[in-house]
Amino acid sequence: MKKTGVLVLCISFAACFGSHKIQRLEVKHFDKEGHRGCRGLMPENTIPAMLKAIDLGVTTLETDAIITQDNKVILSHEPFFNHEIATKPDGSLVTEAEEKGLNIYHMNYEEVKKFDVGQRPHPRYPKQQKLAAVKPLLSDMIDAVEEYCKANKKPLPNYNIETKSHAETDDQYHPKPAEFVELLIGVIKEKKIDHRIIIQSFDPRTLQYLHAHYPEYKTALLIEGTDKKALALQLRDLGFIPAVYSPEHTLVTPLLVKQCRDAGISLLPWTVNTIERIRELKKMGVNGVISDYPDLFKDL
Repeated sequence: MKKTGVLVLCISFAACFGSHKIQRLEVKHFDKEGHRGCRGLMPENTIPAMLKAIDLGVTTLETDAIITQDNKVILSHEPFFNHEIATKPDGSLVTEAEEKGLNIYHMNYEEVKKFDVGQRPHPRYPKQQKLAAVKPLLSDMIDAVEEYCKANKKPLPNYNIETKSHAETDDQYHPKPAEFVELLIGVIKEKKIDHRIIIQSFDPRTLQYLHAHYPEYKTALLIEGTDKKALALQLRDLGFIPAVYSPEHTLVTPLLVKQCRDAGISLLPWTVNTIERIRELKKMGVNGVISDYPDLFKDL
């Protein structure tokens, strides 16, 4: 399909939903998102990482959510203990061969919090500060962040929460989308942060369930760098216009920026880890970026 055809299809697709069905994200600033808190500087998806990101001035905390056997929503990129970051309760290191057998969906949270995920030197992030840390409950992370911001007179952040699910691993590593979403929404409502939430996913089923049952919540469609399908076709497959389109940053082009703007979608690429690329994307017109190194934002 020619580029002009894609652009027309994208605009036409957005228009066919009517403005009342399109999620609108009010963007009053360049959204500076800390990936997993600040993975490049602190142990990922931990409370210390989130508090450090707040100190560095992020506007949004990006994180991942998974579910335990006792239906607790916790922060973790994988539904198991990754061998790069995890230490077992007895002090031995989790190995690559055994990591997927340490299935968090088959553990109660009391078991999960006995594993350390902050003291091992990370092979790919040598700047990470090492400290004892656990995979926290989402509710505990929100409480810690809100209290920290209020105590230190800092603006309350937004939260961009990814549901870590895939159709092929339903009921193996996580519940099906409906149950997953309901557990996540339960925490969000309990903490009264509905107006500061984006829920993102590579799994369109999660977003489709949200759109059908909780259309007031903003959603973000995550796109892998290997997915070369045109924006309009991705939106067609999703079935609605999300508030945010979030591709791997190498996919961003001036045309994509225009298509998102014309469709009323915020464009938020991930994971952008050099100041040169952040500046390039900002100049191109993206609405924000997700970075492992939120300390780079001070140079914008």
